Amino acid sequence: MSLHELLDQVNDEASFLEFARALLADHQSNEESWENGSIEQFLDGAISWAEATGLGASQGLANASPWKRAAVFLYCGKIYE
Repeated sequence: MSLHELLDQVNDEASFLEFARALLADHQSNEESWENGSIEQFLDGAISWAEATGLGASQGLANASPWKRAAVFLYCGKIYE
């Protein structure tokens, strides 16, 4: 299952942890596809996304579970500059 598919399915603790494991595996095998390679860059990207979107509220995540919002926060650490 792809990283995006796992992200779409996050709704509880178990699915969040499955996504987090997949995100780690993605970094280990595809680090070149990550915008933010260091922990500092990763957190800066995730925080910048959260601040810009109200932790996803402006992107339709206002009513999403906290697990889903946390997973998207982590995913945005990978892609958001």
